[in-house]
Amino acid sequence: MSIFSFVKPYRIPIAAALSLMLVELAVELVQPLLMAKIIDEGIVARDLDTVIKLGGIMLGISFLAFASGITNSFIAAHAGQSFGYDLREKLFDKVQAFSFTNFSSFPSSSLITRITNDVTQLQNTFFMSLRIAMRAPLLVIGGIIMAMLVNVKLSLAFVIIIPPLLIFLIWIMTKAAGLFKSVQKRLDKVNGVMRENLVGMRLIKAFARGGYEGTRFENANNNLKDKTVFALRVTEVTIPVLLLFMNLSVIAVLWFGKIEVQTGGVSVGEVVAIVNYAARITTAFSMFSWIIMVFSRARASAERVTDVLNEKIDLEDTIESSKEYGISKGEIEFDKVSFQFPNTNIPILQNLSFSIAAGETVAVLGATGAGKTSMFQLIPRLYDVTSGEIRIDGRRIKDFKLKSLREGIGYVPQEAMLFTGSIKENLAWGKKNATDEEMVKAASDAQIHDTIEKLPDRYDTLLGQKGVNLSGGQKQRLSIARALIKNPRILLLDDSTSALDLKTEARLLDSISQYKCTTVIITQKISTAKEADKILLLEDGSLIGSGDHEYLLKHSSLYQAIYESQFGEVKAEC
Repeated sequence: MSIFSFVKPYRIPIAAALSLMLVELAVELVQPLLMAKIIDEGIVARDLDTVIKLGGIMLGISFLAFASGITNSFIAAHAGQSFGYDLREKLFDKVQAFSFTNFSSFPSSSLITRITNDVTQLQNTFFMSLRIAMRAPLLVIGGIIMAMLVNVKLSLAFVIIIPPLLIFLIWIMTKAAGLFKSVQKRLDKVNGVMRENLVGMRLIKAFARGGYEGTRFENANNNLKDKTVFALRVTEVTIPVLLLFMNLSVIAVLWFGKIEVQTGGVSVGEVVAIVNYAARITTAFSMFSWIIMVFSRARASAERVTDVLNEKIDLEDTIESSKEYGISKGEIEFDKVSFQFPNTNIPILQNLSFSIAAGETVAVLGATGAGKTSMFQLIPRLYDVTSGEIRIDGRRIKDFKLKSLREGIGYVPQEAMLFTGSIKENLAWGKKNATDEEMVKAASDAQIHDTIEKLPDRYDTLLGQKGVNLSGGQKQRLSIARALIKNPRILLLDDSTSALDLKTEARLLDSISQYKCTTVIITQKISTAKEADKILLLEDGSLIGSGDHEYLLKHSSLYQAIYESQFGEVKAEC
């Protein structure tokens, strides 16, 4: 997908803006001719009527140019803002469709910079192209042509000097594009450091690492400043070079013009007209430094935005999923499933096979790095399996549309993630049109309703970013309520009760058991696992044990070790 595809819908406004710009340009190119006539036919000939007549024409077309400029600005601004809106919306939709693999290709800070800074750069360039940028090169070309029409001999200075200057400008623009692309990458780095600091501010303060983080930011900021200054110096050098050679051409015109006037080869008005064209061309050239900077940045931004738009999404609905299937019962089956993260050779899950009946509650235990969370992420297809097959209700999960599959699953991640907004708005993530009664029921079952009722605005209480004004346990329970309000057929709890005391957790699990859903819980607590219908024991990505609490306590050395670490001797229960 090209950036120009977003320009096409605005062909009519572009044509209108360019037409109005051409009116302005035509007036600017005609004025020196009128001025020459006023001098030669009016002032020199002492004809006041001619001065008044031509002066009136100049005043009239100046008002025309003014009106055209105002209208052009309005149309260009509207088209530019609309173009930016379309591009931001498309980028956001594309990022929303990204798989976790795609996200690994673009750091979060870089995506934020691309959707904001880079799009703004392109939006402003689009506006300035319609308003000014296109006018400058046309003014140079038109000025040369008009000067040649006035007097070819005096205009030769422009013909000789301007082509090399244009080559110089193209070279500068090419070099500047690479420099500003590097500037944008350093801006990504600054945004990345800022984002990490804002997210981890509590930890930074707790470890008294403000000085270290300040140094990190200073280094990133200095790198951005140094690269930006260098890029600006390269582009700014164009102005002195352009002005030097254009002023030399003006001097040449005045020098030879004086000689031609004395010999009668040219009139005073013609010399004045050519000097005026030289002044206009010089003004246009002085704008080229700014134009080069803007277009160089836009070129770098266009490449970065296009990279996101053209990123191939590796996890989409398959051809087989053209039919709409929903999860009806909640049976889960892993058939020889192996998994490794894309672009790595490290196996996370190996030949994993098990089945979970509809309505069962299953606990998953294992050490850190055993592959428990990765196994969870495969069920709603946040990643695709490397080999093997996962089936729900006897149907391959690839035969479900992603939306239908995920709508039937309530997923509570390991880190409770809440969004800025009210409690009610956060609960509505689970069910868009949930009633107050449904919210109260889900919150009550998640053991968070009483806490909400004690808040100043109850369910309308505003939460800070990531639920910063709630405790860890409160965030976990609110996340569970958000999943329960969907009334899912499969409920996945990824160590989502770790911050709860045993009594609260017991009440929570008892309430969840009333739901007609298959519940899979990642936990480190034997007290939680023993209440499950089945326990899956994972080690290094492999299933090394399966059964209920009593069975594993007798037959699994790993389960016995976990039990002993929490309760002491195994014999007490055997």
